[in-house]
Amino acid sequence: MPLLRALAPLLQLRPLGRRLVLVALDGLLIPLAIWLSFALRLANAFSPMLVESSWLLPAGVLIGLPLYALSGQYRSLTRYVGARAIYGFAVRNGALVGLLLLLGLGLRLPLPPRSSWILLWMLLTGLTGLARFALRDLLLSFGARRSGDPLRVVIYGAGAAGAQLAASLRLSSTHSIEAFLDDAPFRWRRTLYGIPIRPPALLTDLVAGKGVDQVLLAIPSLSRSQRRRIVESLRPYGVSVLQVPSVEEISSGRTRIDALRPIAIEELLGRDAVPPDPSLLGPGIRGRCILVTGAGGSIGSELCRQIVRLEPSRLLLLERNEPALYAIDQELRRLLPPSQAAQVLRPVLGSVTDAALLQALLSEEGVQAIFHAAAYKHVPLVEANPLQGLHNNLIGTRRTALAALEAGVEDFVLISTDKAVRPTNVMGASKRAAELVVQSLAESLPEGATPRTRFTMVRFGNVLGSSGSVVPLFRQQIAAGGPITLTDPAVIRYFMTIPEAAQLVLQAARLSRGGELFLLDMGEPVRILDLARQMVELSGLRLRDAGNPGGDIAIVCTGLRPGEKLYEELLIDGHGEPTAHPLIYRAREPSLEAGRLQALLTDLEACIARHDADQALSLLQQLVPEWQRQPLP
Repeated sequence: MPLLRALAPLLQLRPLGRRLVLVALDGLLIPLAIWLSFALRLANAFSPMLVESSWLLPAGVLIGLPLYALSGQYRSLTRYVGARAIYGFAVRNGALVGLLLLLGLGLRLPLPPRSSWILLWMLLTGLTGLARFALRDLLLSFGARRSGDPLRVVIYGAGAAGAQLAASLRLSSTHSIEAFLDDAPFRWRRTLYGIPIRPPALLTDLVAGKGVDQVLLAIPSLSRSQRRRIVESLRPYGVSVLQVPSVEEISSGRTRIDALRPIAIEELLGRDAVPPDPSLLGPGIRGRCILVTGAGGSIGSELCRQIVRLEPSRLLLLERNEPALYAIDQELRRLLPPSQAAQVLRPVLGSVTDAALLQALLSEEGVQAIFHAAAYKHVPLVEANPLQGLHNNLIGTRRTALAALEAGVEDFVLISTDKAVRPTNVMGASKRAAELVVQSLAESLPEGATPRTRFTMVRFGNVLGSSGSVVPLFRQQIAAGGPITLTDPAVIRYFMTIPEAAQLVLQAARLSRGGELFLLDMGEPVRILDLARQMVELSGLRLRDAGNPGGDIAIVCTGLRPGEKLYEELLIDGHGEPTAHPLIYRAREPSLEAGRLQALLTDLEACIARHDADQALSLLQQLVPEWQRQPLP
């Protein structure tokens, strides 16, 4: 660009040099504005009145430049001048016109017509403002030229977030905005910063026709289904998709609007969030003393986060893992004022298998509700350590439930898993046996009697981002350059976000009348092979396979692990019944006769105590006949 090349020496000046250029420019613009005010008002470029009032030319410069300097006009950075600068120019130039008028009146000097003063103010404001904006655009163009070819981008969203993002990108000189897209028809065929706003249906045409490098999602509240639709439509073009931070991140000041980041797979999987029912979420927690076991785990910690926001009188965090307990305790304390945190929170380092600890804790604190999330859940680890899994998952549940019954705790909620349905592994069988324990306690009361403790079970599938989820594993493998290890290409799983699962658990507890098994609607199942492929693409990489041997990341199938299923299910038999919440279903499943259950549990606990794994697994099979025992390694 010839103009940029000609002005390059000026644009590369140091700050002091640039300020002197601005002073010189204003020194030319002030006389020019005075001359134009006469020429336009009198329709004569060299009228006798201009000659009579020629004192305004030197006076305007001698008064104007010091006024500009003292009022801060030369302290602002020209590269970042914006609409607010116009107000500053208007005030300064209004002051300059007023001083010139007072000087003329005070010294009885020849004065132009009164309307010329208004015209002079408008010309001064317009010329000084126009000069700054022109210099700003030259500086931005020069910066873009020095930084090389900018990325060609389309911004999806022409609202407040899109406008802020565009303004920020224009200043960075690293992006060239080809178009805006917006769902609102009233914005179509209009422009923002001179850039056209188009319908979303034209997205693929823009990407294919203009060589767009990136699509930037500038709608912080965009739903999962909308994100998924956009990402799927762009898959054939190999265009990366970035998004602005969430509304919460921006409003809290943790990040800026232009802190673009790739879309995480968690933001595409699952259904759109369903708002919680206020009548179910708050009343069961507010003002009550709550105990969460396994408080440092994926589900336990999220339950604690949501419970503390619902204003319990006391929240007890029971966890055997010291670092995990410390982390969630510190996180929760940051959510509360210091004095309130000390009163509400109590971290307890201990195990659900410690009956004495449980009894003391429940009686001392007057616990009113227990959310029992403590469990060993990694299938291969429990398969290799069956006694530890049974002790924690089954015996721990039994001791916690009995302690709750003895202390008169009002509500006991067991967090279960879809792996308890027709289990193929020790972990799933131990959770099904734990359900049987809770069922038995709920059914042990005489008919018509009011239960001292309402026992409830909530069963759901995989949650995204938990320590046992494939998503963190795949993310680590992609970061390491691959390959992604997949057990079987036919494996499918249900996925739900951890916050949604915890929120539904809290609402299900409020629906309980005692003894129910609640099932959470997990949405549509996801094929794990498709999940792995999508994660590779979202990382900006290409899948390496037979059709693309030059790709970045390969997927390797290793075969199903011991006890692993191809698919998961939530019901053993029968059908779930709808409840007051559209995503929560109620079910009743077969239970075990109380006397037989107690005898088997007593024998099983004795086997665990003497480390007799073979006999313990035989007893587990009697408790859960649908589980097919695998030979011990």
